[in-house]
Amino acid sequence: MAKQVAVVAIGGNSLIKDKKHQSVEDQYLAAKESCHHIADMIEAGWDVAIGHGNGPQVGFILQRSEIAHKVEGMHEVPLDVCGADSQGAIGYALQQNLQNEFKQRGVKKPVATVITQVRVDREDKAFKNPSKPIGGFMDEGEAKDREKSLGWSVVEDAGRGWRRVVASPIPQEVVEYESVKCLIDAGCVVVTVGGGGIPVVRDEKGELVGVAAVIDKDYASSLLARELKADLLLISTAVEKVAVNFGKPEQKWLDSMTLAEAKQYLAEGTHFAKGSMAPKIQAIIWFLEAGGKKALITNPENIGRALKGETGTWIVP
Repeated sequence: MAKQVAVVAIGGNSLIKDKKHQSVEDQYLAAKESCHHIADMIEAGWDVAIGHGNGPQVGFILQRSEIAHKVEGMHEVPLDVCGADSQGAIGYALQQNLQNEFKQRGVKKPVATVITQVRVDREDKAFKNPSKPIGGFMDEGEAKDREKSLGWSVVEDAGRGWRRVVASPIPQEVVEYESVKCLIDAGCVVVTVGGGGIPVVRDEKGELVGVAAVIDKDYASSLLARELKADLLLISTAVEKVAVNFGKPEQKWLDSMTLAEAKQYLAEGTHFAKGSMAPKIQAIIWFLEAGGKKALITNPENIGRALKGETGTWIVP
């Protein structure tokens, strides 16, 4: 096949099988499984940029930071730096596993991780209504103290304690886009926009500044796919196909849907959960509206079959 570019988005939760397998070693083995399937795709001729989630990993980094601060008086790690840390660690696991896969297959293909900033709008309405919980639980006294001294937004979380919440703004620009494009054009597999990218804004001088926020990784992957004019946006998730009326007696698995159908299902508000499938569908809608050719949702183990048209849910204009 002629060379085609795909942006593949994999979830941070896909690197953690369950609560008994959360160690760095366990995450590495989970990454190995995903990389095996992505390598099949690359071996078939695709040029690939890989985006990934980092929610659980950033949570671990924050908790370690909070414990070290309380016990040893160590400085706490800002959220944007936690994102950068997770990009490096997850990128290392993905690129090493891909390099090992390529060696076994006799494939000559370079792999690189780009620590990626993603610019958001300082005036994004999400900053006025932060809603994304991060970090560990606190008692009310500590939460209120941090709200006052550090300017945090805090909420009581379903009787389990108090937590910090941050904004989840819409991504506007992949700052390292030119670097990513150069690498893709040179035939390199690129791990990028990790965790949705490190959220940054431009200050009054036009300089980049990190902010405490969380960007949806599917939104960032969609933005990258639009900027690259990718041939395919592939979102790898926990299910083989997308369903409407999920969990209801009239549940129906979809082999395909059009852009118009995707927009209708999303607008109805009853088919796709806000914290899981809805942002994936929205990310694909933006990609197709911007001229994207096709998008695919499936789970990692079925990527190869889905690309042959045997499974998965295809979304087309």
